[in-house]
Amino acid sequence: MAEDQKPLLIKRYASRRLYNTETSDYVTLEDIAGFIRGGREVKIVDLKSGDDLTRQYLLQIIAEHESRGESVLPTNILNDLVRSYTTQATSAVPQFLAASFEMFRDSQSKWVENMNKANPMSGVPGFDAIQAQQEAFIKAMTGNAASTWSGPSPDQSGEPGTEKEAESEDLDAIKSQLAELQKKLSKLDK
Repeated sequence: MAEDQKPLLIKRYASRRLYNTETSDYVTLEDIAGFIRGGREVKIVDLKSGDDLTRQYLLQIIAEHESRGESVLPTNILNDLVRSYTTQATSAVPQFLAASFEMFRDSQSKWVENMNKANPMSGVPGFDAIQAQQEAFIKAMTGNAASTWSGPSPDQSGEPGTEKEAESEDLDAIKSQLAELQKKLSKLDK
């Protein structure tokens, strides 16, 4: 494994302070969120017990962002997640979420790629900043969650249809997402 692909090891001391083992300094949850947004995997372990605390801290980061009004997860999705902990569906939920984020990431990558090809908006001031912000958002939201997906790959799905039909469906999905994004941006202008 290459050095930059190794997870950044963060140790939690008994005082609950978080210590970056690479830079030999203390970090905050916001620092950890920044590492993740930058594409770095993070592993947080308790110094004394060696327990992996990564999930606990990632959930805490999400909760803090949500509490500050940076809502990404709609209430109905949060309700469904809570319900999934009390049903037999718990075993299917992680795979479903991983597959959903993988499809989301793929469609966003295709959208960005298409936007870069002869895009009339690329000359609009600030477009590059919006595009970079969207890419950072996608990285932050998806991380490597899809790496646990064990289902069929998209080209092995066994679904009938030509490649051209699939491209057309992808383009329609991208257009729909773009329309939603434009609606949200127009609401922000008001």
